[in-house]
Amino acid sequence: MTQTIAPRVRTLVLLLLAAACALLAAAGPAAAHAALTGSDPREGAVVDRAPAQVSLTFSESVSMDDDSLRVLDPKGKRVDDGKPSGTGGTTYSVKLHAGLPDGTYTVTYQVVSADSHPVAGAYTFSVGAPSETTVTVSGQGAGGGFVGALYGVGRYVSYAAFAVLVGGAAFVLACWPRGSGVRVVQRVVVSGWLALTAATLLLLLLRGSYTGSGKVADVFDLGLLGEVLQTKSGAALVSRLLLLAAAALFIAVLFGAYDKREDEERRDLTFGLAVGGSVVAAGLAATWAMSEHASVGLQAGLAMPVDVVHLLAVATWFGGLTALLVALYRGPSDTPVPALAVRRFSRIAFGSVIALVVTGTYQSWRQLGSWTAFTDTRYGQLLLVKIGLVAVLVGVAFFSRRWTAQLAEAVPAAAGVARGAAKASGKASGKASGKTAVKTGSTTASKAASKTGSTTASKAASKSGSTTASKTASPGQASGAAKGSGGSQRAAQLARQRAAVDAARQKRQRDADPNRFGLRRSVLAEAGVAVVLLVVTTVLTQTEPGRTEEEAKAAGTSSSVGSAPSTGAVTLDMPFDTGSQNGKGVLRVELDPARVGANDLHLYVERPDGTAFDIPEVKVALTLKAKDIGPLPVAPDHITTGHWSASGVQIPMAGDWEVAVTVRTSDIDQVTLSKNAQIG
Repeated sequence: MTQTIAPRVRTLVLLLLAAACALLAAAGPAAAHAALTGSDPREGAVVDRAPAQVSLTFSESVSMDDDSLRVLDPKGKRVDDGKPSGTGGTTYSVKLHAGLPDGTYTVTYQVVSADSHPVAGAYTFSVGAPSETTVTVSGQGAGGGFVGALYGVGRYVSYAAFAVLVGGAAFVLACWPRGSGVRVVQRVVVSGWLALTAATLLLLLLRGSYTGSGKVADVFDLGLLGEVLQTKSGAALVSRLLLLAAAALFIAVLFGAYDKREDEERRDLTFGLAVGGSVVAAGLAATWAMSEHASVGLQAGLAMPVDVVHLLAVATWFGGLTALLVALYRGPSDTPVPALAVRRFSRIAFGSVIALVVTGTYQSWRQLGSWTAFTDTRYGQLLLVKIGLVAVLVGVAFFSRRWTAQLAEAVPAAAGVARGAAKASGKASGKASGKTAVKTGSTTASKAASKTGSTTASKAASKSGSTTASKTASPGQASGAAKGSGGSQRAAQLARQRAAVDAARQKRQRDADPNRFGLRRSVLAEAGVAVVLLVVTTVLTQTEPGRTEEEAKAAGTSSSVGSAPSTGAVTLDMPFDTGSQNGKGVLRVELDPARVGANDLHLYVERPDGTAFDIPEVKVALTLKAKDIGPLPVAPDHITTGHWSASGVQIPMAGDWEVAVTVRTSDIDQVTLSKNAQIG
C-alpha cells in the first residue's frame, strides 16, 4: 500500500511546488500602494516662469526624509532646498532656488506609504520651453534588487510560519489533546515558531535598506535600524517579537505540563491555554493589520479587527491542515489520529470558511470599490484567482468530510499488546521449570524469528537454548536458571519482538483501511491547494489595491517611473486686482481631462513676481449658457500655499463652459473672474 501511495504523493507535491513557484515568479517586486494623484507643476507641463516650489499629492499619507523629494536641472544638479514640507500627510512640497533658467527639470521621489510599502517615481516639466536633459532615472522600482527579493521571501515565510504555529497549536488544543505528546506534531508547531521568529528578525534588519537605498551594506547600519524602530512598521515588528516570546511560553506548557497530565487534569488547563493562546494569536495577527492595507483607507477602525479575524481564520484552517497531514503520514503507529479528532477539525474548518467568506467580502469591497476593478486591475485579477482557489478548497474539504464520516476507529495500539505480552512472559518465567523455559524460549524465539524474517533472532534463540540445556543438570538447577537474569532478558526480548510484529501488522491494517487512505489523499490535496492560496494571499498584500489604482488612472497620472504625461487638460490664466493692498496676482485654473464626466480642478494663486501666496477665500462655478445649465458650484480644498484642488468635478455634457472664479483677498475686497473653456 505504501508503494502505491508514494508515487502519487510525490507527483502531487511536485505539481503544487511548481504552481507555487510560478505564482512567486509572477509576483515581482512590491507594487506601490500610494499613487501619485496630483503634482504642481503637473507632469509634462510647460510653464512661463520657474515655480517657487514643486508639490506632489498622493492617494494616501506618506512619510518622507530630506532626500525623498528631489528636483534636478537639465545637467542633473539639485535645485531644491532638500527640506520637504507636508500638509495632512498626503501632499508634500519642496522649495526651489530662485532664478532658475529655462529648460526641462526632473522631479524624483521615493517615499513610504502608510501601509508600509515603498513608492518611487519621476516625471519632468519645463520652464520656457523643453530642452535636452542628462538626467537618467533608474528603471528599478522601490523595494527591488537583492534586498527587495530577500524582504519578499521574509514576508512569505512569516505568513506561512504564522499559519503553521497558530493552526497547529489550535489543532492540538481543540481537536486532539493526546497529540501534544506526538513528536512530529510538536516539531510542526515549534518549526512554525522558529521560522516566524527568524523571518521577523530578518524583516526588521532589512526594513531600512528596503525602503531606502536598497544597498546590502545598509542592512547592518545601526543608525538606520534606530530610525526604523521609530516607524509604524518597526513598532509592529518589535511587537511581534515580544508576542513570540509569550508564544514560546505557551508552547512549553502545551508540550510539557499539559502533555504529562491525565485527561481530567487536562480539562482544567485547557481553558487557560485556550484564552492565553487566543490572546497571543490575535496579537500576532494585529501586527500585520496595524501596519498594512487594513490600517489605511476607508473605515480603518473597522478594517483592522476584520483583518485580524481573517488572518486567524486562514491560520486555523491552513495550520490545522498541516498538522493533520503530518500526523496522518508521519505519525507513530501506536498513536493514530482518531476519527473524533478529524471530525472536530472538520467543524472548525467549516467555521473558518464562513469567517473567510464574510471578512473577505468586506475587504474586497473596501479595496476594489467597483465591479470593473475585478478585471481592470491586477489586484482584482489576483482576487478572482483567490476566490477560485477558495472554491476548490471548499470542494476538496467536502470530500474530506465524507471520508471522515466513514472513517473507522483504529485498532488498539501496539503498546498495549506489548505490555500484555511482557506481563504474560513475566508470569511464565516465574513458574516454569528451567527445561520448560528453555524450550519455550527457543520455540517462541524461533517462531518470532520466522514471523519477522530475522535470521539473527533464530540463531540467538538456538544458541541460547542449547547452551542452557547443556548446563542444566537437574530440575532444581533449571528452575534457578529460569529465575535468573537470563530468563528475564529473554522475556523482555520476546515482548519487544512481539510488539514489533504487532505494530507492523497494525500499520498494515491501518494503511489498508480504504476510508483512512481516502482521507489521507483528500487532506493532502486540501493542504496543497491551501499552500497556493497562501501564496496568492501574500502576493495580494504586496499589490496596489484596485481602488487606489483606479484613482490614479482617473487622475491621469501613474505611480510608476517614466509614465506618460496626461493629455486633454485645459489651463486658464486670469490676472486679478481686488483693489486692496497685496490684492494683485494671477489665478491659474487647470481642468483635467476637460471631458464629460469626472474631472480634477486645480487652482493656483501667484503674486506678480511668480511667488505663491494664500488668500482668504476662492470659489468656482461652471455654467453652460447655451443649454441653460448652471451655475454648478465647486468648493475646492486648500492643499498647500497658493494651491486649491477639487476631485471628481462632474461636467454633464460637452460645450463651451464658462469658468467663473471669485477671489477674496480681505474681509471686504473680492473680485469675480471668468473665462470660457471648451469641454468634451
